[in-house]
Amino acid sequence: MGAIQEILKDISVPEVVDVQQTFSAPVVEDVRAAVRIAISSRGVLKKVKRGDRVAIAVGSRGLTDLPILVEETVRSVQEIEAIPFIIPAMGSHGGASSQGQADVLKALGVTEDRVGAPIISSMKVVKVGSTNSGIPIYTDQYAYEADHIIVINRIKPHTAFRGEVESGLTKMITIGLGKQKGAEEAHKLGFGYMADHVPEMAHIVREKSPILFGLGTIENAYDQIAKVVAIPAECLEAEEPVLLKEAKQLMPKILINPIDVLIIDEIGKDISGDGMDPNISGRFATPYADGGVNATRVVVLDLTSKTTGNANGIGLADLTTRQAFEKIQFEKGYVNALTSTVLEVVKLPMFLESKELAVKAAIKTSQVKNLNEAKIVRIKNTLELERIQVSTSLLDVIHCHASLTALSKPKKMNFQ
Repeated sequence: MGAIQEILKDISVPEVVDVQQTFSAPVVEDVRAAVRIAISSRGVLKKVKRGDRVAIAVGSRGLTDLPILVEETVRSVQEIEAIPFIIPAMGSHGGASSQGQADVLKALGVTEDRVGAPIISSMKVVKVGSTNSGIPIYTDQYAYEADHIIVINRIKPHTAFRGEVESGLTKMITIGLGKQKGAEEAHKLGFGYMADHVPEMAHIVREKSPILFGLGTIENAYDQIAKVVAIPAECLEAEEPVLLKEAKQLMPKILINPIDVLIIDEIGKDISGDGMDPNISGRFATPYADGGVNATRVVVLDLTSKTTGNANGIGLADLTTRQAFEKIQFEKGYVNALTSTVLEVVKLPMFLESKELAVKAAIKTSQVKNLNEAKIVRIKNTLELERIQVSTSLLDVIHCHASLTALSKPKKMNFQ
């Protein structure tokens, strides 16, 4: 037995129960119809002429029904005999390479065969202007040279700053379409300036490039689409802040707070830009945002398959596993960190030989008087929060909470 196993041998993992969290959740039943209604009701394609080339900007986040959103947008453009094509709009993601960004789209289900339009992936950009403080602004060359640009994104709180607009259509115009070079410039002064820079830079991009409209979604607490909207470019500044407030109200959360140990089965770029959404985990990489659960220790057990080795966000955990560590492709996360100027997200936490040892280490260091009574919550990831596991020490909390329901008898925690 090694020294670590010796130190942790007397730490016991408490039994857990499966728990259902219930949230208020409006939902769009027919996403295809919702996209077409959103586009037609706002008349956002009326400026498009037959034969016009229309760039449709698609990001790297795991939006619910993303292939459907793209496919129906493509069809709407084709129906008026214009020519759509897909542009990856994901800043430095995908390893900041054209092939890497095309691969990200493929992993998200956005392929030429599926959506019915070619994908033009390039890191080439053109400078379209500068902010008042002199920061250059860039946008994708192929999108810039198109007759029109449509952006598709989910509207939600950002993981590192607070502002009138955060993650969504405006940020995609600023940073997503800016590719690595544009994203780097937008982040250069840090997230303390982002709330001002994102809308300022997007305003200039809209003035200098043919942004037509944004197709935005809001998701409910169950990772389902709650609303689909088409916003003309000239209306983004007025309408997106209202939708952000609505998105914040619909976000899921861990309803038990505070806790001693938060166990997250998997993190990845397909889950959040920070691997695990800080708005859920409570672990923020900057001091410019807050929220989420207050957990003394956070342990990450693995990476998602779709993140393809990008462990951005692992540095926000206290402990992880060798299994997760050996999957890390460091360059991918480092590109994100160097572009955003936030290095905390790629620092390495202590990693243990097994999931069980990692959890035991989290319990041991949780600074609870009686470790057998540690308040523990386990989630699959920060997107899927309907079903969670909690330690038996929290049973009284479960029974007294109207939105929490115990689904099982106490059982051993499974580490397979």
